[in-house]
Amino acid sequence: FDAPEVTADIAHNTDSFTKVKSKKCQKRKREQDGADMDTEESVVSKRPQFPPISGDKLTGPDEMRKIPVPANRYTPLKENWTKIFTAIVENLQLQVRFNLKTRNVEIKTCKETQDVGALTKAADFVKAFVLGFQVEDALALMRLDELFLESFDITDVKPLKGDHLSRAIGRIAGKGGKTKFTIENVTKTRIVLADTKVHILGSFQNIKMARTAICNLILGSPPSKVYGNIRAVASRAAERF
Repeated sequence: FDAPEVTADIAHNTDSFTKVKSKKCQKRKREQDGADMDTEESVVSKRPQFPPISGDKLTGPDEMRKIPVPANRYTPLKENWTKIFTAIVENLQLQVRFNLKTRNVEIKTCKETQDVGALTKAADFVKAFVLGFQVEDALALMRLDELFLESFDITDVKPLKGDHLSRAIGRIAGKGGKTKFTIENVTKTRIVLADTKVHILGSFQNIKMARTAICNLILGSPPSKVYGNIRAVASRAAERF
């Protein structure tokens, strides 16, 4: 074959090719353009500016909550009604009454109510008292935002029946309530044992510690081992904070 014709075809093909820019260069250019566009001034200008809402607009129609009271808590409610009534009316500026027909504690907002979450705090306070907590302990739910209330059944942890269930309740309570008091003091919580129900009042982390200890007792761990575990966890938490 003729060499000059081949070289002519190669030259013709090279002329028809178009130069393509590398992707790295294009990506770098896009990043630079984006950095130039997203300056602080442009971000600030994009943020919507909303005027503060006045307190009059926050107050809507009057709301009401009803908390049912079981028969075994009528007498304690009657004895401590003055403390409950004073805390809800004077501190949160709410209206409260006990409906004898429906056996409910009814809490209602009024014109003097300023806090939006006052109704929820009062409902949690009354609910904690109905579950079996002391008035002084339940009052902490109104004063502190970091406190929570958690309830669970012993049979949720392990399906026990008869004497096995009774022994599990006995392990949680201990002789004269010693085990329950120890868990409360170490984890800084309050615990109520009501039949097969366990109610825990405290902060999120402390509830977790107390729940783990109670679950271990239900599953059959000896109290001495549970004491050691919760004390180790509590000391680590104290060092962390």
